[in-house]
Amino acid sequence: MDNRTEVREFLMTRRARVTPEAAGLTAGANRRVAGLRRSEVASLAGVSVEYYAKLERGAISGASAAVLEAVSRALQLDDAERAHLFDLARAADGIPTSGRPRRRAAGKTAVLRPSLQWALSSITDGIAFVRDTHQNLLAVNELGRAFYSPVIGDGGRMPNLARFQFLDPAARDFYPDWDLFAEMCVAIMRAEAGRDPHDKALQDLVGELSTRSDVFRRLWAAHDVRTHGAGVKRFRHPVVGEVTLAYEEFALTADPGTVMLVYTAEPGSPSAERLRLLASWGAEQHRTSPTPLATE
Repeated sequence: MDNRTEVREFLMTRRARVTPEAAGLTAGANRRVAGLRRSEVASLAGVSVEYYAKLERGAISGASAAVLEAVSRALQLDDAERAHLFDLARAADGIPTSGRPRRRAAGKTAVLRPSLQWALSSITDGIAFVRDTHQNLLAVNELGRAFYSPVIGDGGRMPNLARFQFLDPAARDFYPDWDLFAEMCVAIMRAEAGRDPHDKALQDLVGELSTRSDVFRRLWAAHDVRTHGAGVKRFRHPVVGEVTLAYEEFALTADPGTVMLVYTAEPGSPSAERLRLLASWGAEQHRTSPTPLATE
Protein backbone atom coordinates (compact mmCIF):
# COMPACT_ATOMS: atom_id res chain seq x y z
CA MET A 1 0.00 0.00 0.00
CA ASP A 2 1.43 3.36 -1.04
CA ASN A 3 1.79 5.60 2.01
CA ARG A 4 1.40 8.88 0.12
CA THR A 5 -1.83 7.69 -1.46
CA GLU A 6 -3.14 6.48 1.91
CA VAL A 7 -2.37 9.82 3.54
CA ARG A 8 -3.86 11.86 0.70
CA GLU A 9 -7.09 9.92 0.53
CA PHE A 10 -7.50 9.76 4.30
CA LEU A 11 -7.09 13.52 4.74
CA MET A 12 -9.32 14.32 1.77
CA THR A 13 -12.14 12.07 2.97
CA ARG A 14 -11.92 13.50 6.50
CA ARG A 15 -11.94 17.09 5.17
CA ALA A 16 -14.98 16.41 2.99
CA ARG A 17 -16.86 15.14 6.03
CA VAL A 18 -16.59 18.30 8.14
CA THR A 19 -19.03 21.08 7.26
CA PRO A 20 -18.14 24.76 7.82
CA GLU A 21 -20.97 24.99 10.35
CA ALA A 22 -19.55 22.06 12.34
CA ALA A 23 -16.18 23.82 12.37
CA GLY A 24 -17.71 27.09 13.56
CA LEU A 25 -17.21 28.86 10.22
CA THR A 26 -19.57 30.81 7.99
CA ALA A 27 -20.21 28.80 4.84
CA GLY A 28 -20.75 31.71 2.49
CA ALA A 29 -22.06 31.49 -1.05
CA ASN A 30 -20.77 29.73 -4.16
CA ARG A 31 -19.02 26.90 -2.33
CA ARG A 32 -17.93 24.09 -4.63
CA VAL A 33 -17.18 21.61 -1.83
CA ALA A 34 -19.53 20.21 0.79
CA GLY A 35 -16.84 20.01 3.42
CA LEU A 36 -14.00 22.31 4.39
CA ARG A 37 -11.65 23.98 1.96
CA ARG A 38 -7.92 23.32 2.35
CA SER A 39 -7.46 26.94 3.35
CA GLU A 40 -10.01 26.52 6.12
CA VAL A 41 -8.31 23.42 7.50
CA ALA A 42 -4.98 25.23 7.38
CA SER A 43 -6.42 28.20 9.27
CA LEU A 44 -8.02 25.99 11.91
CA ALA A 45 -4.77 24.03 12.33
CA GLY A 46 -2.58 27.14 12.46
CA VAL A 47 -0.40 26.18 9.49
CA SER A 48 0.08 27.74 6.08
CA VAL A 49 -2.16 26.74 3.19
CA GLU A 50 0.92 25.62 1.27
CA TYR A 51 2.03 23.35 4.11
CA TYR A 52 -1.38 21.77 4.56
CA ALA A 53 -1.68 21.25 0.80
CA LYS A 54 1.68 19.46 0.95
CA LEU A 55 0.37 17.19 3.71
CA GLU A 56 -2.78 16.42 1.74
CA ARG A 57 -0.66 15.47 -1.27
CA GLY A 58 0.72 12.73 0.96
CA ALA A 59 4.03 14.34 1.92
CA ILE A 60 3.59 13.78 5.64
CA SER A 61 7.14 12.66 6.41
CA GLY A 62 8.72 14.92 9.00
CA ALA A 63 5.44 16.38 10.25
CA SER A 64 5.73 17.13 13.96
CA ALA A 65 3.42 15.73 16.60
CA ALA A 66 2.16 19.25 17.26
CA VAL A 67 1.16 19.68 13.61
CA LEU A 68 -0.52 16.27 13.51
CA GLU A 69 -2.44 17.13 16.68
CA ALA A 70 -3.54 20.45 15.21
CA VAL A 71 -4.70 18.81 11.97
CA SER A 72 -6.53 16.15 13.98
CA ARG A 73 -8.40 18.85 15.87
CA ALA A 74 -9.20 20.81 12.72
CA LEU A 75 -10.61 17.72 11.02
CA GLN A 76 -12.40 16.66 14.22
CA LEU A 77 -10.81 13.20 14.17
CA ASP A 78 -11.90 10.71 16.81
CA ASP A 79 -9.35 8.70 18.80
CA ALA A 80 -9.11 5.89 16.23
CA GLU A 81 -8.71 8.34 13.33
CA ARG A 82 -6.10 10.37 15.20
CA ALA A 83 -4.12 7.20 15.94
CA HIS A 84 -4.39 6.23 12.28
CA LEU A 85 -3.00 9.59 11.15
CA PHE A 86 -0.06 9.21 13.52
CA ASP A 87 0.51 5.64 12.27
CA LEU A 88 0.60 6.90 8.68
CA ALA A 89 3.10 9.58 9.67
CA ARG A 90 5.33 7.05 11.45
CA ALA A 91 5.21 4.78 8.43
CA ALA A 92 6.24 7.68 6.19
CA ASP A 93 9.20 8.31 8.50
CA GLY A 94 10.10 4.61 8.57
CA ILE A 95 9.36 4.37 12.29
CA PRO A 96 7.56 1.27 13.67
CA THR A 97 4.19 2.10 15.16
CA SER A 98 4.51 2.64 18.88
CA GLY A 99 1.09 1.40 19.91
CA ARG A 100 1.89 -2.28 19.40
CA PRO A 101 5.01 -4.48 19.50
CA ARG A 102 6.51 -5.76 16.28
CA ARG A 103 4.65 -8.69 14.80
CA ARG A 104 6.00 -12.00 13.68
CA ALA A 105 7.80 -11.99 10.38
CA ALA A 106 5.49 -12.46 7.45
CA GLY A 107 4.96 -16.06 6.42
CA LYS A 108 5.53 -17.56 9.87
CA THR A 109 2.66 -19.67 11.13
CA ALA A 110 1.33 -18.79 14.55
CA VAL A 111 1.99 -21.58 17.04
CA LEU A 112 -0.70 -21.77 19.69
CA ARG A 113 0.88 -21.99 23.12
CA PRO A 114 -0.76 -24.67 25.32
CA SER A 115 -1.22 -22.13 28.11
CA LEU A 116 -3.23 -19.88 25.80
CA GLN A 117 -5.55 -22.73 24.87
CA TRP A 118 -5.89 -23.57 28.57
CA ALA A 119 -6.85 -19.96 29.23
CA LEU A 120 -9.48 -20.09 26.49
CA SER A 121 -10.82 -23.41 27.74
CA SER A 122 -11.17 -22.06 31.27
CA ILE A 123 -13.84 -19.63 30.02
CA THR A 124 -16.99 -21.75 30.07
CA ASP A 125 -19.89 -19.29 30.24
CA GLY A 126 -18.75 -17.07 27.38
CA ILE A 127 -17.45 -17.31 23.84
CA ALA A 128 -13.69 -16.81 23.71
CA PHE A 129 -11.45 -16.80 20.67
CA VAL A 130 -8.12 -15.50 19.39
CA ARG A 131 -7.91 -13.47 16.18
CA ASP A 132 -4.92 -12.08 14.32
CA THR A 133 -4.54 -8.85 12.34
CA HIS A 134 -5.65 -10.57 9.13
CA GLN A 135 -9.02 -11.51 10.65
CA ASN A 136 -7.99 -15.18 10.92
CA LEU A 137 -9.68 -17.10 13.71
CA LEU A 138 -6.74 -18.87 15.38
CA ALA A 139 -8.26 -20.59 18.40
CA VAL A 140 -11.57 -20.93 20.21
CA ASN A 141 -12.94 -22.34 23.44
CA GLU A 142 -15.58 -25.06 23.37
CA LEU A 143 -18.52 -22.65 23.38
CA GLY A 144 -16.78 -20.56 20.74
CA ARG A 145 -16.47 -23.62 18.50
CA ALA A 146 -20.22 -24.18 18.76
CA PHE A 147 -21.02 -20.51 18.29
CA TYR A 148 -18.80 -20.10 15.23
CA SER A 149 -19.85 -23.41 13.66
CA PRO A 150 -21.42 -21.53 10.68
CA VAL A 151 -18.05 -19.83 10.14
CA ILE A 152 -15.75 -22.80 10.80
CA GLY A 153 -17.84 -25.23 8.77
CA ASP A 154 -17.41 -28.98 8.70
CA GLY A 155 -13.72 -29.11 7.81
CA GLY A 156 -12.41 -27.59 11.04
CA ARG A 157 -9.88 -25.44 9.16
CA MET A 158 -8.91 -21.96 10.29
CA PRO A 159 -11.52 -19.58 8.89
CA ASN A 160 -11.08 -15.94 8.01
CA LEU A 161 -13.74 -13.66 9.46
CA ALA A 162 -13.43 -11.06 6.68
CA ARG A 163 -13.84 -13.67 3.93
CA PHE A 164 -16.86 -15.06 5.75
CA GLN A 165 -18.32 -11.57 6.12
CA PHE A 166 -18.05 -10.60 2.46
CA LEU A 167 -17.90 -13.82 0.47
CA ASP A 168 -20.15 -16.33 2.28
CA PRO A 169 -23.93 -15.86 1.86
CA ALA A 170 -24.41 -17.46 5.31
CA ALA A 171 -22.96 -14.30 6.88
CA ARG A 172 -26.16 -12.34 6.22
CA ASP A 173 -28.08 -14.84 8.33
CA PHE A 174 -25.45 -15.06 11.06
CA TYR A 175 -25.13 -11.27 11.34
CA PRO A 176 -28.60 -9.65 11.51
CA ASP A 177 -26.87 -6.25 11.36
CA TRP A 178 -24.75 -7.28 8.38
CA ASP A 179 -24.17 -3.75 7.06
CA LEU A 180 -22.90 -2.57 10.44
CA PHE A 181 -20.63 -5.61 10.80
CA ALA A 182 -19.26 -5.02 7.30
CA GLU A 183 -18.38 -1.40 8.12
CA MET A 184 -16.72 -2.45 11.39
CA CYS A 185 -14.72 -5.22 9.74
CA VAL A 186 -13.32 -2.95 7.02
CA ALA A 187 -12.62 -0.08 9.43
CA ILE A 188 -10.62 -2.41 11.70
CA MET A 189 -8.67 -3.74 8.71
CA ARG A 190 -8.01 -0.18 7.50
CA ALA A 191 -6.58 0.73 10.91
CA GLU A 192 -4.34 -2.36 10.81
CA ALA A 193 -3.10 -1.39 7.36
CA GLY A 194 -2.09 2.00 8.72
CA ARG A 195 -0.07 0.36 11.50
CA ASP A 196 1.80 -1.92 9.11
CA PRO A 197 1.56 -0.76 5.46
CA HIS A 198 4.09 -3.41 4.38
CA ASP A 199 2.04 -6.38 5.63
CA LYS A 200 1.84 -8.39 2.41
CA ALA A 201 -0.68 -10.90 3.76
CA LEU A 202 -3.05 -8.07 4.62
CA GLN A 203 -2.46 -6.44 1.23
CA ASP A 204 -3.28 -9.74 -0.49
CA LEU A 205 -6.47 -10.11 1.56
CA VAL A 206 -7.57 -6.57 0.72
CA GLY A 207 -6.85 -7.23 -2.96
CA GLU A 208 -8.85 -10.44 -2.94
CA LEU A 209 -11.85 -8.92 -1.20
CA SER A 210 -11.75 -5.80 -3.37
CA THR A 211 -11.87 -7.98 -6.46
CA ARG A 212 -14.66 -10.25 -5.25
CA SER A 213 -16.90 -7.90 -3.25
CA ASP A 214 -18.31 -4.58 -4.47
CA VAL A 215 -19.35 -3.72 -0.91
CA PHE A 216 -15.86 -4.29 0.45
CA ARG A 217 -14.34 -2.19 -2.33
CA ARG A 218 -16.72 0.69 -1.58
CA LEU A 219 -16.12 0.55 2.17
CA TRP A 220 -12.36 0.32 1.75
CA ALA A 221 -12.40 3.47 -0.39
CA ALA A 222 -14.16 5.36 2.42
CA HIS A 223 -10.97 5.23 4.57
CA ASP A 224 -12.96 4.88 7.79
CA VAL A 225 -11.00 3.46 10.74
CA ARG A 226 -11.93 2.16 14.15
CA THR A 227 -10.73 -0.04 16.97
CA HIS A 228 -12.73 -2.96 18.31
CA GLY A 229 -12.48 -2.47 22.06
CA ALA A 230 -15.86 -3.19 23.59
CA GLY A 231 -19.52 -3.07 22.69
CA VAL A 232 -22.66 -5.09 22.00
CA LYS A 233 -23.54 -7.16 18.93
CA ARG A 234 -26.47 -9.22 17.71
CA PHE A 235 -26.10 -12.64 16.12
CA ARG A 236 -28.54 -15.16 14.70
CA HIS A 237 -27.29 -18.69 15.29
CA PRO A 238 -28.87 -21.50 13.24
CA VAL A 239 -29.26 -23.70 16.35
CA VAL A 240 -30.50 -21.34 19.09
CA GLY A 241 -31.67 -18.26 17.22
CA GLU A 242 -30.93 -14.62 18.01
CA VAL A 243 -28.56 -13.66 20.81
CA THR A 244 -27.34 -10.27 22.01
CA LEU A 245 -23.81 -10.36 23.39
CA ALA A 246 -21.40 -7.89 24.97
CA TYR A 247 -17.79 -8.16 23.85
CA GLU A 248 -14.42 -7.16 25.26
CA GLU A 249 -11.12 -7.24 23.36
CA PHE A 250 -7.77 -7.98 25.03
CA ALA A 251 -4.38 -7.55 23.35
CA LEU A 252 -2.09 -10.57 23.80
CA THR A 253 1.28 -9.00 24.52
CA ALA A 254 3.04 -12.38 24.29
CA ASP A 255 1.73 -12.77 20.73
CA PRO A 256 2.14 -9.37 19.04
CA GLY A 257 -0.70 -8.48 16.71
CA THR A 258 -3.15 -11.01 18.12
CA VAL A 259 -6.12 -10.32 20.36
CA MET A 260 -8.49 -12.35 22.50
CA LEU A 261 -12.18 -11.51 22.32
CA VAL A 262 -14.73 -12.64 24.87
CA TYR A 263 -18.49 -12.49 24.20
CA THR A 264 -20.87 -12.82 27.14
CA ALA A 265 -24.61 -12.49 27.66
CA GLU A 266 -26.29 -10.49 30.39
CA PRO A 267 -26.93 -12.86 33.31
CA GLY A 268 -30.52 -14.07 33.45
CA SER A 269 -31.32 -12.83 29.94
CA PRO A 270 -32.82 -14.92 27.12
CA SER A 271 -29.45 -14.73 25.39
CA ALA A 272 -27.75 -16.28 28.42
CA GLU A 273 -30.21 -19.17 28.33
CA ARG A 274 -29.60 -19.63 24.62
CA LEU A 275 -25.86 -19.76 25.20
CA ARG A 276 -26.40 -22.54 27.75
CA LEU A 277 -28.44 -24.45 25.16
CA LEU A 278 -25.71 -23.86 22.61
CA ALA A 279 -23.08 -25.15 25.02
CA SER A 280 -25.05 -28.39 25.47
CA TRP A 281 -25.46 -28.75 21.71
CA GLY A 282 -21.75 -28.09 21.15
CA ALA A 283 -20.71 -30.64 23.75
CA GLU A 284 -22.88 -33.28 22.08
CA GLN A 285 -21.44 -32.43 18.66
CA HIS A 286 -17.91 -32.66 20.03
CA ARG A 287 -18.57 -36.09 21.55
CA THR A 288 -19.94 -37.50 18.33
CA SER A 289 -17.54 -35.91 15.83
CA PRO A 290 -14.63 -33.99 17.39
CA THR A 291 -12.99 -31.74 14.78
CA PRO A 292 -10.21 -29.58 16.24
CA LEU A 293 -9.69 -26.19 14.66
CA ALA A 294 -6.67 -26.57 12.41
CA THR A 295 -4.39 -23.99 10.90
CA GLU A 296 -3.84 -23.72 7.19
